[in-house]
Amino acid sequence: MKILIVDDEPDVRALVRNSLAYATQDMTPLEAGDGDEAMSLIGSERPDLVVLDLALPHRDGFTVLEELRRSSDLPVIVLTARGLEDDKIRGLQLGADDYMTKPFSPRELVARIESVLRRSVPRSARGVIERGPLRIDLAARRVRRSGEEMHFTPTEFNLLAELATHPGEALTHEALLTRVWGAEYGHETHYLKVYVGRLREKIEIDPAEPRLIQTVRGVGYRFADGELNTAAR
Repeated sequence: MKILIVDDEPDVRALVRNSLAYATQDMTPLEAGDGDEAMSLIGSERPDLVVLDLALPHRDGFTVLEELRRSSDLPVIVLTARGLEDDKIRGLQLGADDYMTKPFSPRELVARIESVLRRSVPRSARGVIERGPLRIDLAARRVRRSGEEMHFTPTEFNLLAELATHPGEALTHEALLTRVWGAEYGHETHYLKVYVGRLREKIEIDPAEPRLIQTVRGVGYRFADGELNTAAR
């Protein structure tokens, strides 16, 4: 596994690099001191995951993440300064898979890296779900709306699939977080709120008046009920 560490502070890069020794599998660190170097290494080295500082010189981490998400679902964990809640939310909205707050625990960082990597592995699911203009091919992990193919990160697709395969069922926040992110994320409701918002922006005709992903107040979310069209592949 190649882990790209993007931070302009050599001490932080060294801390992340040394943290990888706690991983249960071999992880090879790559390092970049700014956004331009990071994008170059992503193209040439094809890392498996990026640990991205948001406060980079010249081109900040938000810009790097936004550019990356236009064409790639490469897993990204962003690093933020303590207390900058808006930065965390913005990072998730732009497509980050997780975030860590500086200063951070090396063991927790590795645990989150491994969790994000696990979520990136395709799940064994089959069938096709159709609801209105939306078509979800579970085996191919492809989504089309009105015939147009849409891009989803692994976590986005996993959340959509979890909702869509339980039509009409009110799934609790904790259940969705545990099934999609992992048991350790069971109470991180802000992750779910941001990701549901991202899904609605992509699949709803009017995200402000969602019909496919419905909010069940005080409980969680429910995917639109109706005849489920599945076809084994």
